[in-house]
Amino acid sequence: MLITINNKKFTDNSKEANSEVAFIYSSQNEKFCDDAKANNCVDLIPSTKLKDYVDFSSIKVIGITGTNGKTTTAAAIYSILLDLGYKVALQGTRGFYINDEKVEDYTLTTPVQLANFAHIQKAIDNKCDFFVTEVSSHAIEQKRVEGIDFELKVHTNITRDHLDYHKTIEEYINVKNSFFSDASKKLINKDDKVVKFNTKNAYTYSLENPSTYKVTAYSFKNGMHVMFSNIEKMHSFSSSMMGIFNIYNLMAAIASVHLTTNKTLDEICEAVENFAGVSGRMEIVSVEPLIIIDFAHTPDGMKEVYESFNHKDIITVFGAGGDRDKDKRPLMGQLATNFAKHIIVTSDNPRFEDPDLIIEDICKAIPNKDNLTIEVNRKEAIKKGIELAKQNKNSVLLILGKGDEPYQIIYDKKFPLVDKDEVLKHI
Repeated sequence: MLITINNKKFTDNSKEANSEVAFIYSSQNEKFCDDAKANNCVDLIPSTKLKDYVDFSSIKVIGITGTNGKTTTAAAIYSILLDLGYKVALQGTRGFYINDEKVEDYTLTTPVQLANFAHIQKAIDNKCDFFVTEVSSHAIEQKRVEGIDFELKVHTNITRDHLDYHKTIEEYINVKNSFFSDASKKLINKDDKVVKFNTKNAYTYSLENPSTYKVTAYSFKNGMHVMFSNIEKMHSFSSSMMGIFNIYNLMAAIASVHLTTNKTLDEICEAVENFAGVSGRMEIVSVEPLIIIDFAHTPDGMKEVYESFNHKDIITVFGAGGDRDKDKRPLMGQLATNFAKHIIVTSDNPRFEDPDLIIEDICKAIPNKDNLTIEVNRKEAIKKGIELAKQNKNSVLLILGKGDEPYQIIYDKKFPLVDKDEVLKHI
């Protein structure tokens, strides 16, 4: 891609490089340096040096990584900072925003290096105080965030995901942990059993273990009410959001703002109440019957959602993505068996796989077929889930896997399909 920073042009495509456009090369594209030179490019810059062309002194960059919770945590930080009067940019799964205005639609959770720098420069040009970004494991491994001067690195959790790319859970864990190996300021979920980090400049948050920001009590009634301690002083906040995992997400957001501003925790906690969550993340679409849509697409993510509704008769609609980690499919089926009163297995984004075979992989771990419905058509599956929910006042219908995605991927085509829209047709 071709970008301009401070009137200087850069590209990572050798075909775009020339006498006026510098070629940025890394281990992924350095083999094309000769091609760039053949185009009369005289300015070849290693990716490690790109940071020398951006002045980070006026902006604080906060990077959030983890298997689950990145999007909600990043959005909460963004919302709190805006409410506290700061100018803020947000980059992540839902797109690129500057001060509540959407600038670009979603492409990648974390863009390529040049796009990251272009977005940061745009935020600087708009006089933003903060740049909040989700950081994916792919971005860490491919060095897309190389050269970014992070004010704070935030860890949510590390569980099973992206094994189609990283091959083993150990490799995936190591990649995530590598983000926290330096001496920069970092915020760590102390309850994560596999996280490893450089303890220098490290702060922690938790529900279970001793930490810098330690939750001491919480309750769920018309949302959540949480008490936590920081340096022996107690603080509290309330939110309309639900689920224990959202306590973690909001604690990460509160601590992040506290560590990067001069605002008091009481001021920050007051601003939390204005954040209603993210579309497609534990989103309540209907109250009667109770219907919730969530992006959970990993065994751990599903478990966290299910555990939030142990007091309800759970009806669940879900599938699994094609051309992705196949080993997680029976694990997802097993979790549904453990928690749900009725299971509807359907299609997610099958891509180039046969959706019936994906469903078969999931159902291998569902021994009781009496409470199982197989409906490959996701629209019909959602409709059947709603019909069941209407028959039971103590039920909750959990539609998982796609969140607010606006399409379904079949082969390499994207077909319009929004889970929320399908629900609204039938309630």
